[in-house]
Amino acid sequence: MPPHFFTETRVLRGGARPIAGVDEVGRGPLAGPVAAAAVILDPDRLPDGVDDSKALSAKARDAAFERIVSSALAIGVAFASVEEIDRLNIRRAALLAMARAVAALHIAPGFVLVDGRDLPELACPGEAIVKGDALSLSIAAASIVAKVARDSQMRRLARLYPHYGFETNAGYGTREHLAALETHGPTPFHRMSFAPLREPRAPRREAAAL
Repeated sequence: MPPHFFTETRVLRGGARPIAGVDEVGRGPLAGPVAAAAVILDPDRLPDGVDDSKALSAKARDAAFERIVSSALAIGVAFASVEEIDRLNIRRAALLAMARAVAALHIAPGFVLVDGRDLPELACPGEAIVKGDALSLSIAAASIVAKVARDSQMRRLARLYPHYGFETNAGYGTREHLAALETHGPTPFHRMSFAPLREPRAPRREAAAL
């Protein structure tokens, strides 16, 4: 069963509105920021073809992204940097990115649905839903927006650092990526707190201009 609007309908009937779905992308990669998105869907114009971003092909995800952008009432996108990930840890950095995404909405939500077990710091009530990106249409929409935004960032990094395959691996520890790390060492956009990067190896390269 694809994500639905049942939870949102329950919250709307309770009087809280509008509702933002929130999700993050990029907890696992060895490189790049963690991205988050907050999406307020229009209950009268729900987009078709929306699913958990991990369940969609790139083509289907891009098509769903366009439908979300054209129909949503508000969208906020934010990131937590590699430096913040290394300083705070990935869980806290992901929560920070989600809080920033909600703050970036030009419409203040009355209630927030968040994927996972934890709620970020919010100025309104919220509910954390485990596997929410597979259950809530608003969270699934946020997962798609966050994935598209982060992939775009990683393609930009791939042009600056072409040896690591960021355009295809999105910073995950593929065989190609690990081989490039052995040969070229880490970039300034690698997460030095993540294994195997926290093991002794060559220092980071200087940052190239984005």
